[in-house]
Amino acid sequence: MLSQRIKPFIVRRGEIAAALADPLISSNIAKMRDLLKEQSAIAEIAEAGESYIKTLAAIEENRALLGDPDLGDLAREEQRSLEAGKEALEAKINRLLLPKDPNDQRNIYLEIRAGTGGDEAGLFAADLFRLYCRYADLKGWKAEILSSSENDRGGYKEVIALIKGKGVYSRMKFEGGTHRVQRVPETEAQGRIHTSAVTVAILPEVEDVEVEINPADLRIDVFRSGGHGGQSVNTTDSAVRITHLPTGVSVSMQDEKSQHKNKDKALRILKARLFELETEKQSSAESQNRRAQVGSGDRSERIRTYNFPQNRLTDHRIGLTLYRLEELMLSGDLDEVIDALIAKSQADAVG
Repeated sequence: MLSQRIKPFIVRRGEIAAALADPLISSNIAKMRDLLKEQSAIAEIAEAGESYIKTLAAIEENRALLGDPDLGDLAREEQRSLEAGKEALEAKINRLLLPKDPNDQRNIYLEIRAGTGGDEAGLFAADLFRLYCRYADLKGWKAEILSSSENDRGGYKEVIALIKGKGVYSRMKFEGGTHRVQRVPETEAQGRIHTSAVTVAILPEVEDVEVEINPADLRIDVFRSGGHGGQSVNTTDSAVRITHLPTGVSVSMQDEKSQHKNKDKALRILKARLFELETEKQSSAESQNRRAQVGSGDRSERIRTYNFPQNRLTDHRIGLTLYRLEELMLSGDLDEVIDALIAKSQADAVG
């Protein structure tokens, strides 16, 4: 029975609450952090479980009144309401009982690169980055640019940012892939629509202990930072390029004036890329990997089209089309799109 499956979560939440009230535990910062993390992870299903058990009890109590000549009509109406609530809670609990992506609560590295389309692709890369920053603001997340390279028109050839907050990866993980834009560039005198592309990668932030790198496997090159248009902006060799020799994965960083800071940032991003590479390798060996439902996240896969002349956003993985693209770009509110992607993934996971 479903009630039996959720009772362990309710019991465990009580155990955690008791442990957190113990002075011996409160003096152990590491233990407190682990308990609070576990408490947060099971809170929603424990609360839903308690509501479900109370609803089952209410249904049984109300059933005894169905034959009452005076209260029968009211009881039947109440029973319909209780049964509807029971079904809704069952659906929610079944969703919450689905296997969790272990990365869902992680922060992310967001990488956006201009693809085909020249300067127009770079301009849309900047537009897309602003969209994600607005969405981060709406969700209460913090976005920090780690590295950026601009083109001559003020767009981005590449921008890498760290986005921190609760459940960032859980909502952003389906954004990886190719984003296609169709619009009339400002420089287009004939009013012709151009098609450009931007690639997005979403990498979960990892702890140092999760990815071990042999220093002998790294090649570290230092060079002089270059600014917009290629001119030198630094008279010292502060820019850093780190290459992981076994995989060929390379990260360059030059935004900081300090070589040490650039090296630290590059190493963090390198670890995230290696972690993602290993995750993809493991999941590709499985018949059903965690992202197969709505796309692999591969940057070569076209996932979405932004058609400005038609004011249309289309997500090709789930067939969702919204005719309010300009509003979405300005507000940054991607919840309707992301909620649909999550719902599709969960529905496919159920069966």
